[in-house]
Amino acid sequence: MSSESGAGNNQRLQGKVAIVTGGASGIGESVARLFADHGARMVVIVDVQDDLGNKVAESIGIQRCTFVHCDVTDENQVKTTVKSTVQKFGQLDVMFSNAGIPSSSQQTVLDLDLSEFDRLFAINVRGMALCVKHAARAMVEGRVRGSIVCTASVAAKNGGKAYTDYVMSKHAGLGLVRSASMQLGAYGIRVNSVSPNGLATPLACKGLGLDAAEVEKLFEPFACLKGVALKTGHVADAVLFLASDESEFVTGADLAVDGGFVSA
Repeated sequence: MSSESGAGNNQRLQGKVAIVTGGASGIGESVARLFADHGARMVVIVDVQDDLGNKVAESIGIQRCTFVHCDVTDENQVKTTVKSTVQKFGQLDVMFSNAGIPSSSQQTVLDLDLSEFDRLFAINVRGMALCVKHAARAMVEGRVRGSIVCTASVAAKNGGKAYTDYVMSKHAGLGLVRSASMQLGAYGIRVNSVSPNGLATPLACKGLGLDAAEVEKLFEPFACLKGVALKTGHVADAVLFLASDESEFVTGADLAVDGGFVSA
């Protein structure tokens, strides 16, 4: 069922409590809306974009969604966000660690700017590790057979002629997912990731200086599947599957949402 078709009959997250980082826009916003459509008791949107985050939460409905300002690079903020979620809503069933940024320049190894490298790794790697760590601790303490889903990328499995820092960060994220899935399986906690191809999120459009249609056209050659453009809703559908009990025996997996990615 597509996220763009609204609330459905199949409530796949009925009664569950979920945190969605980077939930104020793009993939995170689509996931937050889809989780609420599928019966989540509460969706906690985590972001640093306060105005956008509050607007999304209000549009979903304050009975089902709330916004929390949290910088995922700050361990105290992540820990407090997870702890307050459990205190207010009783448990944490799903963590979607999605907050991330693209490379600010087409960095190559020969020209690597370590200040930019450190900023990107702080969000894409450190932030993800903190979200997985504290969500897992809450699930273990609450004896919840939870699901943790991380946003990876097609860049997590391929090298690149540029954007070295971004490619490295996504490889690191995939390593985290694989290690965490092995370590947390004993507690019944599943850890998986989704790997989309490039798509027209607000952040991508801003970074590339293009509108949504132009971004979709830019990435079209990288998919062997023609006749459909990758949307945030397609990624959200994959995240919903991994978050729900329909993927009860799936862990350590990276679900590609890339139209059959090819290196052009």
